[in-house]
Amino acid sequence: MDHLVELRRRLLWSLLAVGAAFILCFAFAKQIYNLLLWPYRWAAGVNTPIEMIYTAPQEFFFTEMKLALFGAVFIAFPVIASQLYMFVAPGLYKNERRAFLPFLAATPVLFLLGAALVYFLAMPLAMTFFLSMQQSGEDGVKIALTAKVSEYLSLIMTLILAFGVCFQLPVVLTLLARAGIITADWLRKYRRHAIMVMVVIAAVLTPPDPISQLALWIPTILLYELSILAVSMAEKKRDQAKEADEDDKSDE
Repeated sequence: MDHLVELRRRLLWSLLAVGAAFILCFAFAKQIYNLLLWPYRWAAGVNTPIEMIYTAPQEFFFTEMKLALFGAVFIAFPVIASQLYMFVAPGLYKNERRAFLPFLAATPVLFLLGAALVYFLAMPLAMTFFLSMQQSGEDGVKIALTAKVSEYLSLIMTLILAFGVCFQLPVVLTLLARAGIITADWLRKYRRHAIMVMVVIAAVLTPPDPISQLALWIPTILLYELSILAVSMAEKKRDQAKEADEDDKSDE
């Protein structure tokens, strides 16, 4: 019961943080949405006016609600992560707590890097690709993109989540290595299989254009190689610690 009471308290603080951030984000939902439109503006031309539509009376309202919730979880993540750590920390040894903290700090940083890659590179390139399909009317047919507010938000949110989650690869693999489930040699052995899995994931999580798929696939491969390096360093450090312990025991 003590654990359940503690869990309820941590969940309550997390929900309060999300709720407060939701109210703040909803109050500035239009400004946040306009900020998310900058990749579209860079693709279309900074001085080109952007016209978007919504086809149901409640559509833009629910789009703002979805945007506010997305932003609230993003802003409240440090509180959620700290509450998770405070719930788990009493059951960990001191060295385990020291090992857990860097991963907790690295998670939002890597997510932000993934989101920045979407905002400044993947989304402008994808929108440039989609806008290139327009027809100016030279053959008597004019086709122009008039995006729906909900569909644009879904696209950029999907990309941010996909890149943010894939950028957690070094954290996940290093934690698995610390748990003794994988090794650096195992990661090297199955490198080609991992690359094929990354290709499939990039194809599923991104729009069906080659630019955004490559924008996710290439950084993920680099992160996989970085994970091999991190796991190798962790194994070397662990071996050195074992050797030091054995030397101390032999001296005794």
